[in-house]
Amino acid sequence: MIKQARDTLRSLFSSTIRADALALLLNNPDERFYVREIATLLRKNPSGVKRELDNLEKMGILTSKKVANLKYFQADKKSPFFTELKSIIAKSLGVPGALKALLKTTGVKIAFIFGPYAESEDADVVDVFIAGPASLGIEGIKDIEERFSRRISVTLMDENEFRNKKEGGDTELEKLLSGEKIILMGKL
Repeated sequence: MIKQARDTLRSLFSSTIRADALALLLNNPDERFYVREIATLLRKNPSGVKRELDNLEKMGILTSKKVANLKYFQADKKSPFFTELKSIIAKSLGVPGALKALLKTTGVKIAFIFGPYAESEDADVVDVFIAGPASLGIEGIKDIEERFSRRISVTLMDENEFRNKKEGGDTELEKLLSGEKIILMGKL
């Protein structure tokens, strides 16, 4: 058993595609994704993503289900590795990585962390600015708050409103954009 666990760990982190896929699926354990969808979210080659997903399924970390001609993958919550891997991924990616993985599934185009946390990651509150759809998964944010013992304060703005304010020289938005920030999604 020890040799099997050691071999699994060695092969587990041998690929950046595998690590990115794990981060996405473990941070969204209730969601199912098909190969091309994961490839698009991760901005990776679909054939490489497919190979890594199949490897993770063979290791017992993911499950798959074929629906019509699409094969959907999901984190296997019953896997003995699930809780520990989720913890390892969370610790290695930190709050920004967990937020980024969550936001990749929402269609948000622009998101960044600002305020005290962006200046020094010691802050208890993480201020996040999101320009995008108002239907953001609040339960995902609450999960991240619990995992990292930090409060996350979200400023949400419609994408068109963001562009209009930015182009119109809105002083409040300019002040926000000129400060320290950690970009999660998109380009400013």
